[in-house]
This record gives sequence, structure tokens and C-alpha cells, in this order.
Amino acid sequence: MAQNKTPGAKGRGRPRAYDPQTALQQALGVFWNTGYSAASLDSIASAAGMNRPSLYAAFGDKHAIYIKALDQYWETAHCAMQDALTDTSLTLEQALMRFYEGQLAIYFSGEGQPRGCFAIGTATTEAVEDPQIRDVLSLRLSQLDADLEARLRQAIDSGELKADADLRALAGLASSLLHSIAIRARAGKSHDELAHLARSAVKVMCR
Repeated sequence: MAQNKTPGAKGRGRPRAYDPQTALQQALGVFWNTGYSAASLDSIASAAGMNRPSLYAAFGDKHAIYIKALDQYWETAHCAMQDALTDTSLTLEQALMRFYEGQLAIYFSGEGQPRGCFAIGTATTEAVEDPQIRDVLSLRLSQLDADLEARLRQAIDSGELKADADLRALAGLASSLLHSIAIRARAGKSHDELAHLARSAVKVMCR
């Protein structure tokens, strides 16, 4: 005879003993520090506080974990970008500087040596032979260019830039500067040096 369940009775199975977003962030940190190829499932599982079977069940294989980590990183970086580029109270120069400062805060957020941009530092290496990573990286870079171009278009509308300004070229320049800053951060340049570089370049772009 089947027993009636009492209100509030626990169902079968154990609740998750980990937070998926936190575990994924820990996995991201391993990839960020070592690169994709050098990251082992054991090191990822250890950082995430999970055993390998649980890690695989939650996120898939190493490649799937990396793609999820890349997406999570981009969402964090993109939120900071949007906060700067969509704030209509800022001039173009102010918006671009907030844009670069927001990314610098991410590049220097780890302990020890600055890690630069997760995508530029790790995905560019794997994109050569991995079509999925290449497609994700290409899409994100195109989004970045589009966001910058939209902000520059606003600057034309407000009279901050000349009406005949080459928006695509300027957006590409602004994007390329960000990538250069990311590489230089990973190479050991200081936060102050990179902020000065951004400031100098922004003044040129805003002429």
C-alpha cells in the first residue's frame, strides 16, 4: 500500500552542494591562468570544489566547460561595457574612458600577475584550430565593434564628431586599442601605464 506524502516532505535525491555560477567562475579562473590546453579536468574540478564525475554531469567535458566560461566572462565584460557606452549623461570622451577603465578593472582583478582579457588571452590561441571557439570569438568581437560604432554614431548626432567621420574605422581603432591594452596587461604593464595609454588614444579619437 502506497504511503501518502506529508506536506513539506523532502523529495528523493540530494540538493546540489555547489553553486553552478560560482563553480563555473572557479573553472574560468583555471583557464584564465593556464590557458585552455594546459588546464586539466582535475585542476578544474579541484578549483570548482567538485569531483570529475559531478563536474562532467553539471557542465560537460573540458571543451563545453570552456565555452560556458567564455560566455560567462563575456557577459561580465559586456555589462561593464554597456554601462559605459549607453550612459547618455557622459560625453564621448568620458564614455570611452569609462569603457576602458571598466575593462582594466577586470584585467587586474586577479591575485598576482594581471591576467588581461580572458577571451584575448585564451580564445585567440585555440581559435586557429577550433571552429566553435573561433565562431564564438568572432561573434563577440563583432558585437564589441557594433556597440562602439553605435556610441560613435550618437557622438555624430550630438555634434561631438564630424558628420563624415568613418564610424567603422573609429570603432575598429577603439576595439583594437582595448585588445592591445589586454595584451600589455598580461605582459606586465601597470594599471597606470595602461590608463594613460587609453587616455591619450581617446583624446586622439575624439578630435
